[in-house]
Amino acid sequence: MPHVNWLAVLAAAAASFVLGGAWYSGLFAKRWQAAAGVTDEQMRGGNKPLMFASAFVLALIQSAVFAMFLGPNPALMLGVGAGFAAGLCWVAAGLAMTYVFEKRSVTLGLINGGYATLQFTLIGTILGAWH
Repeated sequence: MPHVNWLAVLAAAAASFVLGGAWYSGLFAKRWQAAAGVTDEQMRGGNKPLMFASAFVLALIQSAVFAMFLGPNPALMLGVGAGFAAGLCWVAAGLAMTYVFEKRSVTLGLINGGYATLQFTLIGTILGAWH
């Protein structure tokens, strides 16, 4: 098993989770909701503890696998650059490819792709800065 700094992974996942909250509940809440076709009623529904726990576990998985990808003790700029590239070129581009065929809006693509790009840049920055 590759060497992984689990404290850095936990910090990266927590930062990713907080960023998601700010991004989707604060900065782009109404625009994202409209672009995704999610109603206020749908936003109020659901099992919130399960949703938030699931989001954190998924951020933990993303951070752990990205740490394995970067390898032990990555340089800060490697973390930043690889995080930016992964978010923009893997995740955002993958979403965009799907959105083209699903006929989803450019706005939704920019919001979700922007989050993924910033999220992985943040994860990479934390992993690269934590030696």
